[in-house]
Amino acid sequence: MYFSEDFVFTEDMYQFHQVDFSNSAHGKALVTLLDEYASETAGGGSPLSDDVKSRLPNALRDRTDYHGILVFAGDTPVGLINAFEAFSTFSCAPILNIHDVVVTASHRRKGITRKMFSEIESIALSLGCCKLTLEVLSNNEPAKAAYHSLGYTPYQLDPSQGQAIFWEKTLKS
Repeated sequence: MYFSEDFVFTEDMYQFHQVDFSNSAHGKALVTLLDEYASETAGGGSPLSDDVKSRLPNALRDRTDYHGILVFAGDTPVGLINAFEAFSTFSCAPILNIHDVVVTASHRRKGITRKMFSEIESIALSLGCCKLTLEVLSNNEPAKAAYHSLGYTPYQLDPSQGQAIFWEKTLKS
């Protein structure tokens, strides 16, 4: 991970931390925030299953490609970024994909997202990443506006070929 084990900084009333899975409060905060996001319409509208809630902190702890930022207001978790390393064959360099961005509704529009993105960009630069990537729902206008203000744009290689579209195929285990 990018930050030292004692990484913590305070801005206004918020404390920003690298996710530290040896701290049980961090694992609980991550699950709480991700469950809140999953329950919102933009997150799919369904809470995390009990199985996912119980396994997620240890599963992320065991990944060497995981990087996370947690934000607290006092003891209350209010912000989270989960990011994972990938690789660009065209640039022969790592990529950092921002997979989840969560800010509790009561703490939105207070600069938390901007600061979390600044920290995740610092991590990406320290890893030698050639770019940061993320996905956003096409109708999530507040998120799109926030990401655009931070310098993110839709992905395309050649404008004549159009923008990349995120697709998926669910696999059954």
